[in-house]
Order: sequence, then structure tokens, then C-alpha cells
Amino acid sequence: MSPRTIALTRAVSRGIDRCELTHLQREPIDLERARAQHAAYEEALRDLGCEVLQLAEMPEQPDSVFVEDVAVVADEIAVMTRPGAPSRRPEGASLAEVLANWRPLAQIEGPGALDGGDVLRLGRAFYVGLSGRTDRDGLRQLAQALEPHGYSVRGVDLGACLHLKSAACAVADEVVLVNPDWVDPAVFGGAQVIAVAPEEPFAANAVRVGDAVIHPSAFPLTRQRLQVHGISVRPVEVDELAKAEGGVTCCSLLVTA
Repeated sequence: MSPRTIALTRAVSRGIDRCELTHLQREPIDLERARAQHAAYEEALRDLGCEVLQLAEMPEQPDSVFVEDVAVVADEIAVMTRPGAPSRRPEGASLAEVLANWRPLAQIEGPGALDGGDVLRLGRAFYVGLSGRTDRDGLRQLAQALEPHGYSVRGVDLGACLHLKSAACAVADEVVLVNPDWVDPAVFGGAQVIAVAPEEPFAANAVRVGDAVIHPSAFPLTRQRLQVHGISVRPVEVDELAKAEGGVTCCSLLVTA
């Protein structure tokens, strides 16, 4: 039987306008438009073969739609994170209950901090951005959880961006979409690098699903670069969610079952 890819998502919180912000100025967020964009994003996941399982809204957790940040999923184990923003730490418990259906769980413990958006997997290697949300203790604990399963884990220094996946994402086997102003492409070793269009610094965030990627429609120049490399791109509008410093990776957690 072929493996199933389950995309865990969460409904957009009615409190999203109170989200955490680090690098952006606060703007009004149209809740209904954000929810419509999120629904279209979920439909794109379905079109690419995922089974979408949407978790219930958490009205008191403004950032809870960004489920990627509260867990890291490997083939053998899932690691529940300890987000760097204290306001986000209550988000994990309900997600852990669901993930436990498919993986044994480990937990990042305080005082360490780790956001899932800082964790990029390439094959058996995990790269961890050392950001304002992830520290060396979080990196150390993640390595303790993953290295016994044959993974390598290394820290990556970042420029002025929120997460590693703001600066780099896997878009095919050993192919990484990178903003070289925010992360040194050399850290990814022999992986092929596609640089974002310089006019589109936020365009490195992309969700790989099989042989395709979901990518924000706001970045057509970078989309062309991906297509030139033979990568199938499914554009989605996420500009309303982007006002909350969210990207396309943030809005789902992919689990192979």
C-alpha cells in the first residue's frame, strides 16, 4: 500500500490580529479573507494528494494557524517543540494528541526554545536556524531526539529573518530555494541552490508535496525560476496570512502514515 500524506492544519484564529510580530509592522488583518485564503491553501494540499485534517480553532491563540512551529516530524518520531514566543506554548498539547496516532513523541524542555519553522530537512540531514525563536539548547535537544535514528542535526546562522524557512526551503530532492541575503547557501553542502529573485526577498518559503511545491502567488519572478528548473508550482494567495509573518510552510504539518 502506498504511504498516505496527512496534512495537519488548524483553523484561523479569530484573534489573529493579535499575532506575534518580529520583522513586520502591524497591519489590519481581514479575518474572513485570511480564512478564505487558508481554505484555498488546504484545497491545494488536497489537489496534490494530501489528506487534510483540520484541527479546531484556538480563539485565544492568535498564531495557532501556524501549526508547523509546534512540532518537528521525522520518519520515526515527532518532536514537540517549545516555541520561542511564550504566548505560543499552549498550542502544542492538542496537536500532540493527534500526532501520537502516528509517531512516538519527544518534547523540547525549558529553558530551551525551538520553533518548527527553523527546521529544514534534506534527506537524513536536519538544518536548524539559530534565530530569535530557536536557541542552542533547543538545537541540542532536537539532536538528542533525532540522532539515535540516524539523522544529522546542525545549526545555521541567519540574517534578518524570522525563521530558517523564511530563508530556505527544500523544493525537490537535494534542491533548495534560498534567499542568499538571509542564509549562506554553502551550509547546504552539495545541494543544488535556486536563488529567489532579488526583488522578492520573502519568496524562499515553499511547501514541497511530492513532485510539486505550493508557493505564494505574490512572487511570480521566483516562480519562473522554479519552473525553469522543471519544478511544478501551485501558486496560492496568502498575502493576508503573510501580515502575521506566516508563510506557506507554517500553515501545515505533513505526516507520512
